[in-house]
Amino acid sequence: MPGGAWTGNDREHNDACHERWLEVQSRRTDQPSYRDKWFDEQCGGCQFWIALSGELGQDWGVCTGPGSTFDGRVRFEHDGCDSFALREDGSFG
Repeated sequence: MPGGAWTGNDREHNDACHERWLEVQSRRTDQPSYRDKWFDEQCGGCQFWIALSGELGQDWGVCTGPGSTFDGRVRFEHDGCDSFALREDGSFG
């Protein structure tokens, strides 16, 4: 590929992904299935959440939690699940 691998740093593309993924990859906090504890246990603070590179990595990452139903899926940093495991260093995102 000329110039190397595409890094995903295209604002229009990333904004479209963000909006599309919010609809299909993330649960809204006003949904009945969203649990109150997830406000404090968001994906971005889980030891199994790995941020994507580039601009999309500011809000999106991949779940690598072996016990999570989201293992291997792109997740919004503010979503949550019952397999949350706090990062030892307390970092987020």
